[in-house]
Amino acid sequence: MRRIVTGTEATAIAAKLCKPKVISAYPITPQTYIIEKLAEYVSNGELNARYISTDSELSSIGIVAGAVAEGVRAFTATASHGLVFMHEALHWIAGGRLPVVMAVATRGLGAPWILMCDMQDALSQRDTGWMMLFASNAQEAHDFIPIAYKVAEEVHIPCMVCMDGFLISHTAEPVDLISQEAVDSFLPEFSPKLSLSDEPSTLWPIPEPDTYYLIKKDLFEDHKNALYIWKKAFREWQSVTKRKYDVCCGHMLEDAKTAFVSLGATVETALEAARRLRKKGEKVGVIGIKLFRPFPESDLKELSKGIEELLVIDKAVSMGKSGILFQEVKSTVDIPVRGFIGSMGGKDLTVERIERFFYEGKMWI
Repeated sequence: MRRIVTGTEATAIAAKLCKPKVISAYPITPQTYIIEKLAEYVSNGELNARYISTDSELSSIGIVAGAVAEGVRAFTATASHGLVFMHEALHWIAGGRLPVVMAVATRGLGAPWILMCDMQDALSQRDTGWMMLFASNAQEAHDFIPIAYKVAEEVHIPCMVCMDGFLISHTAEPVDLISQEAVDSFLPEFSPKLSLSDEPSTLWPIPEPDTYYLIKKDLFEDHKNALYIWKKAFREWQSVTKRKYDVCCGHMLEDAKTAFVSLGATVETALEAARRLRKKGEKVGVIGIKLFRPFPESDLKELSKGIEELLVIDKAVSMGKSGILFQEVKSTVDIPVRGFIGSMGGKDLTVERIERFFYEGKMWI
């Protein structure tokens, strides 16, 4: 069924279809409408779940972690300072191998205060051990929730599904909503490998250093191996919905000498910039990265074959170094890479600015 909905509503609908039994979140712009809709679904009987209001994001992520540790599928959503307030708990959840799924509507961080979009909040969590998926539009925000549950619960690693605040979260666009029957056929009941409600067990013990080392090694290797599971899940989703996704997607690359690389809503702006540049005779393509963690190194290398230069568009920066996505791309490929801080705090990332970057190559324009 096709409806015109915002990215937040598309996300809430998808979360409902995944049948979480516990939902806990604290309101924060621009994700608030996700949890408002889920609270409405619970209140009117559309969703059989326990909705728990809390005093903070740290409390909500703790409740969700506890629910998943008990063997119950759970959901939460946040943004900006709410996400960084969760930072300590994110490490514990990943280390405890709890397959929590969380929606993140990305927004700039203070100081100074800003309500508009960049990706500093999400990308500053890249080393917490969570898998990270970035939607380019409301359709992907809708589809990526059940796919995230499918993968997270198979590999027992938590996952963030990220969308650009306001640009996706509050923009209404046509979305093909999947049916409950289709989600049920795609996503099995949550069957945790270990639950605190079963045999007596311990979560988050204090191990010997050698054991700690092996635990981290296992998480690292399972992250890498999860790439195969993501690809399999995307193929299964395509068989159910006819919508094709991959961890890394190429556009107009057949004869391209240069390609823009980006995440999220920026992919669609980069596509329009590439089309305009092609009309001027420039052989330009686009690589859109959907899965940021685990990072799709081999896929990016494959898509980059025949490309002479990659131009990375960032919405987050590592102070004193460069854009965060730029670092990931540059460390992966063996061809020249230029980086552009396309937007911070909602500064308009226009097609014209991307064209200027193409010709001038400046990191800040």
